[in-house]
Amino acid sequence: MKKVIYFTIFLYIMGLLFACPGWSLHEKSAETRIEALSKRIEQLEKQTDETGAPFWWFDNITISGLLEVEAGYGKFDPDASGEAGEESSYIVLATCELGIDAEFNNHVGGHVLFLWEEDDTEPVDLDEGFISLTGTDQIPVYLHAGKLYVPFGNYESFFISDPFTLELGETRQSAILVGYHNDVFNISAGGFNGDVDEIGAKNHIESFFGSAEWSLPEDIINDLNLSAGISYISNIADSGGLSEMNDLDENGDPAGISDYVGGFSGHISASFKDSIFCVAEYVGAVNDFEDGELQFEDVNIKQPKSWNVEIAYITPSDIGFGIQYEGTDDCGKFLPETSYGGVVFCHPFENAYLGVEYLYQEYENNDKNEVVTAQLAYEF
Repeated sequence: MKKVIYFTIFLYIMGLLFACPGWSLHEKSAETRIEALSKRIEQLEKQTDETGAPFWWFDNITISGLLEVEAGYGKFDPDASGEAGEESSYIVLATCELGIDAEFNNHVGGHVLFLWEEDDTEPVDLDEGFISLTGTDQIPVYLHAGKLYVPFGNYESFFISDPFTLELGETRQSAILVGYHNDVFNISAGGFNGDVDEIGAKNHIESFFGSAEWSLPEDIINDLNLSAGISYISNIADSGGLSEMNDLDENGDPAGISDYVGGFSGHISASFKDSIFCVAEYVGAVNDFEDGELQFEDVNIKQPKSWNVEIAYITPSDIGFGIQYEGTDDCGKFLPETSYGGVVFCHPFENAYLGVEYLYQEYENNDKNEVVTAQLAYEF
């Protein structure tokens, strides 16, 4: 904190020099300024001793970030006769995130996250921005209000590419979320006004969600971590992937659907001795959409479903290996019908990640796709 004071003094002196280049010729004026400066220094030191520093609020702000650079090669082999295969390669800055978290007391905080993804979110997108209210240890309730990812799905993965469950179900909206949590349970619910409405309905807050997660207490079984959860959303068409499939009206907005179709998600994850890991998740619609309401490349999407299963092993030297099986149903060419893959990764330095994955995918129409992706990431 003394550095802050000394820096303030330095700026003050430089201001005097540049504002009054002839001040040294007026001794009486110079003495007055020096005396005033001495008093100001005493006030700063006193304020530091009594309150901790004039810039105490810096201690309550956390800045974080994530950089991900990816290089990849893909080979697409269509099943239809007469169509030529395609090969592609790329190097991209896949993710650039900057987050700011502020907590000025134990019960009120704010979170802002800026996101830039090459060829996707250009220019910079405000990915998240919400206010948090938290309760006490005796009453551990919380509230989030603002733009956030609603708690529908878990999407845990050891792979570089996003799992199909995330592509299908991840939902970001301006919402209000309330919850209760302790060492074993985390229960939350909330609502929002989504982008895909019922045809002819008024523009109201009609979408809601709820989730419940359970974690095995640490002292029950040694070296075993186990958690599971379920979640529900009343309109899965509001997810980032499905909302883009809804027809557009003359204003370029989603035309809507005849009836809201809910979505269900369930997941389980386990680890043993922090070296063997297993995750499994399912995300899907609970009913059918009407013909034409969701279309991808002129193919109707009726009741989309997806699932992901992964097993990984991390050595004591922090080198990891993982295998994956993913699948979908009724997703057309939006997502492959089946996918198998493997990944190898390590952390060569603190907060740094280096990994390579291979995926083999097949679509409902028997098209095939092979992808190799390498990623270098740094988190701070």
